[in-house]
Amino acid sequence: MKTIAEKIISFNSKLHYPGLLPDGYSVLNPFQENPETMEVMKNFYHKFYNDNNKRRFIIGINPSRHGAGLTGVPFTDTKRLDAICGIRMQSAYSHEVSSVFMYDMMEQYGGVKKFYTRFYINSPFPLAIVRINKLGKWLNANYYDEDDLFEAVKPFMIKMLKKQIAFGLHTDTVYVLGKKNEAFLRRINKTEKLFGQFITLEHPRFIQQYKSKLKDAYIDKYLALLSAE
Repeated sequence: MKTIAEKIISFNSKLHYPGLLPDGYSVLNPFQENPETMEVMKNFYHKFYNDNNKRRFIIGINPSRHGAGLTGVPFTDTKRLDAICGIRMQSAYSHEVSSVFMYDMMEQYGGVKKFYTRFYINSPFPLAIVRINKLGKWLNANYYDEDDLFEAVKPFMIKMLKKQIAFGLHTDTVYVLGKKNEAFLRRINKTEKLFGQFITLEHPRFIQQYKSKLKDAYIDKYLALLSAE
C-alpha cells in the first residue's frame, strides 16, 4: 500500500496544465523547471508524510513564485524549508510573507511534525499562475482574478481537487484560506459535491500585509479552528 508521501510525490511529478489561458497569463511548473525542486519536494514529503494517516485538507489559492512555485512545498519558502523543516535548497533563496505566518502558526500549534501529521496543504490549482503587467514584468496572479481565467482553469481545478482527495483526506470539513477563494470553491462544490462544511480563515498574505499588528490574534483564530477537529 502506498504511503501518502508516495501518492503526493507521484501527483506532483505528473503535474502539467494542458489547457489554454487568457492573453497575458502563464503557468509556472517548478517541478519541470528546476530539477532541485523535485528533490526538495520528495525529501519534504518523505520526511513528514511517510504514513497512511488521514489528514484534513487546507486549501490555498495557487502557489506564489517565491513559495511553492519555487520549493514545490505549499506556503514554504526556502528560508523556512531550511531553518524549520531541515531541508536545504542550494539553487535558490526566497522569503515569502505567507510562509512566515504559516510557520509561526505551526510552531504554536506544536511544531511542524505534529501539524503535518494532521493536515495537508495545497491548492485547487497547484501550479503558479503569473500575469504580465504593462511594464512587461511577470507578477503573481490568482486563479479567480478574471472570470475568463477561472472558467479556463476550472475543469483542471476540479480534476486536481479530486486527485488530492484520493490521497486519503477528510472531506466532511475543509479549511479554506481566503474569503474570495471560498466563494469560488463553493461554486465548484455546488455541482461537484466534493466537501461538506467550509471553514474559512483569512489568507496569510492578507494578514501579513494588512493586519500585521493583529497577527497574534489571527494565529489564535487559526489554532482554535484547526484544533476543533
